[in-house]
Amino acid sequence: MNFKTKQGDYKKIFSILETVHQPTMLELFSNRSVFQQLVAVMLSARTKDSTVIPLAKRLFSSYPGPKEFLKIERKVLEKELHGIGFYRVKAKNLQKLSQQILEEHQGIVPNNFEDLVKLPGVGRKTANCILASTFRQPAIGVDTHVHRISNRLGWVNTNVPEETEESLKQKIPSELWIKVNPLLVDHGQRICQPLKPKCDSCKIIEYCEYGKRYEEA
Repeated sequence: MNFKTKQGDYKKIFSILETVHQPTMLELFSNRSVFQQLVAVMLSARTKDSTVIPLAKRLFSSYPGPKEFLKIERKVLEKELHGIGFYRVKAKNLQKLSQQILEEHQGIVPNNFEDLVKLPGVGRKTANCILASTFRQPAIGVDTHVHRISNRLGWVNTNVPEETEESLKQKIPSELWIKVNPLLVDHGQRICQPLKPKCDSCKIIEYCEYGKRYEEA
């Protein structure tokens, strides 16, 4: 099947997804400090949002900023993070990140990709999510949902998130980049799931290469 998304289809697809969109974890934290948004995204790696959201809220009530995270014992922080994936590694990175932000950035989270990815525990996805959602800069944060759905839709044919990010940037108009992560993450969590996608409930199936095969089956 020769299935290609036309340039104008991206805007149509995002408009459709917006009509059924439910806020992602990062969107729920949009009224919080940049530091707290960054930490929330870090904590979400390999962990469900339903676990991260209440834990992060509880964490920030006691430790709102980088100074507070440096005042507590590592073991205490590990206990606070227990229940999320790789909690010991994340506790270590969180304290190192807090120290680096205080020492190198005067306590302010940097607003550029180069400095963000130098922070302990911050990779491409986290940096791009913060740039797009928090600083409203054109960036695409590619996690497992974005990677999976982009391939299913036929937008890309890639093996790893880094390839997906570069391919999406070449195809999707830059003014739409900030929409990619929140819309596809929500769609991936509720509809286009990894093992049993709910194609019969999908609002964008007519634009989907995977969905076309489902309809023809």
